[in-house]
Amino acid sequence: MTSEKKDTPEVSLRKIPAKEQNIEVLSIPGLSVNLRQAGDILELTANGALRAACNPILKMINSRLREEKLALVEENRVIASAWLPPIPSPAFKRLIFAEIQIALGKYIPETVSIELTRQSNSRCQPGTVADELDTSTVKRIIDEALEFGTLIISFTENDPLLREEVFELIKYVDKKRAIVNCSTWGTDFSRETASRLKEAGLHSLMIGIYSTDPGKHDAVRKSEGAYERAVSAIKLALEAGLMVVMTTHASPSNIHELPALYNLASELGVHEFSVWEAMPKTRNEPVLTGKNRRDILEMYHRINASPDGPRMFANTYFEGQMLGAMEGRRWMHITADGDVKAGPYPPFSFGNIKEESLKDAWQKIRSYTYFKKQKSLAPMHDPEFMEFVDRIPVGAKLPYPFEKVCDK
Repeated sequence: MTSEKKDTPEVSLRKIPAKEQNIEVLSIPGLSVNLRQAGDILELTANGALRAACNPILKMINSRLREEKLALVEENRVIASAWLPPIPSPAFKRLIFAEIQIALGKYIPETVSIELTRQSNSRCQPGTVADELDTSTVKRIIDEALEFGTLIISFTENDPLLREEVFELIKYVDKKRAIVNCSTWGTDFSRETASRLKEAGLHSLMIGIYSTDPGKHDAVRKSEGAYERAVSAIKLALEAGLMVVMTTHASPSNIHELPALYNLASELGVHEFSVWEAMPKTRNEPVLTGKNRRDILEMYHRINASPDGPRMFANTYFEGQMLGAMEGRRWMHITADGDVKAGPYPPFSFGNIKEESLKDAWQKIRSYTYFKKQKSLAPMHDPEFMEFVDRIPVGAKLPYPFEKVCDK
């Protein structure tokens, strides 16, 4: 496998101007948060009666700013990770406010991920796929999410860029309230596509590559030429000035490929290499071991301690050690059919957005004892949650109503 390195934006940590600055990040009754910049030092500080509630998240963010390279550094802002709003920004203020509410016991879906289409291999004309959420319904979801405090809108699953309205929907999101991420397989990606995404205000483009062997990647995608299309999409997106993330799912079968995948991400010049743990569908499927996770964490800390190459994101760290399991706690997911889930992976529904509000669906998720517990494992890796999965009748339509397998 070979890959030409293109002229792309510098992704290693650049120095912040030496003059010390204090930038106001958040100011509400009882709390002020400032960003201090001095040389290459970035630090968030808090004052006021709510400081104690705010300190845990500031401590975690400061640790990342101090110990790890950043995804992107610009003159007036830094982006620690593509999965977080820029610092400073109005959306980052909302992150701090949301974390204060969570610290006080009021959990908010900081991330709402939305499936726009079931398509993955060919572009369809608007409105030609039955039962997918119409544009007005997706806009209502966005409006309700922003009103609820959501600060990350993610268009995900299959290939959202195969739905023509995706550009209109990205533009529709109020960027002062939330960042917008979008995934793609690179199925039908062109310079025009990249330009339209940039114009619409996309925060970051997520492009999945599962092996440096084109044949293996194509097999995962079940589409010949998928690897070359994904690599081409990365190059075109970078040329357009988009922040680009190369994503992969780590499983027992490809865990040994992570170093090579990171080298590919470095050669291509992406801003971040994002590793998510692959999720089983049943209890009998192979899953990552404790040693696998330790290896991922060692790679994560080693790479992010070096100034060279792109930043690495790993949900093994972000969820496992930093914030805990996100699904049903800080994250909710809407399928192309409108089913509301705690996240993309658990096979359970908590209602349908066509019939109820986002807030009511979130409150339903939060009413279950399981989601009130703090967990370091994602639900589909958690033996306690897999007991609910085991109760789904054979052949049942998914996602399955959670109330049929779990009492409150």
